[in-house]
Amino acid sequence: MLTGDAEAEALGRFLTSENPSLEIIPAPSRDKLDAACGTPKPGTRLISFCSSVIVPGSHLESIDCGSYNFHPGPPSYPGRYPSVFALYDETKNFGVTVHHMAARVDEGPIVAAEWFPVPEHCDLETLDTLSFKALVSLFGRLAKPLATDSSPLKVKGLGWSGTKRAKADCDILCTVDASTPPAEAEKRIRACGPHLNWVT
Repeated sequence: MLTGDAEAEALGRFLTSENPSLEIIPAPSRDKLDAACGTPKPGTRLISFCSSVIVPGSHLESIDCGSYNFHPGPPSYPGRYPSVFALYDETKNFGVTVHHMAARVDEGPIVAAEWFPVPEHCDLETLDTLSFKALVSLFGRLAKPLATDSSPLKVKGLGWSGTKRAKADCDILCTVDASTPPAEAEKRIRACGPHLNWVT
């Protein structure tokens, strides 16, 4: 399970409650992922939950029961920091996505997606908290097939859209200096939160 240790422990309980014989292997970093995928056992499934680690195609090919990513943004916001860009765009609805992992990030077939309204005057911490809770809830609903069925999760008739963003795109958006117009600076401050970079 490609996520933080605390998240792996908590989410693992959803899975083991459905199948007590499961072995949950936490992989909070690329090094731990490489070690876990070195010689995967038959019946292995990879789950990435809110992780920024990019999984090599060779690892995906070695996993025989499918690899799934729990993405903290809707299909219209692929890539890194979806909540930052959603707040900057002043979108009224946000959401979360679960998809089959592919060699190219956030392009695999979508298994599930859910949306929720963005609260008025929402900041980054609030939106990230809402999306995290939505992903945990979705994980709980998918726990049974993930834990007990080795066949691929069924794909929904949904497609990715929007511009896929990388960390470099977020760094550019979150940079504010003396030449930034006040209204633009205010939008970036609201959207970027702790990612904001003041340049003097």
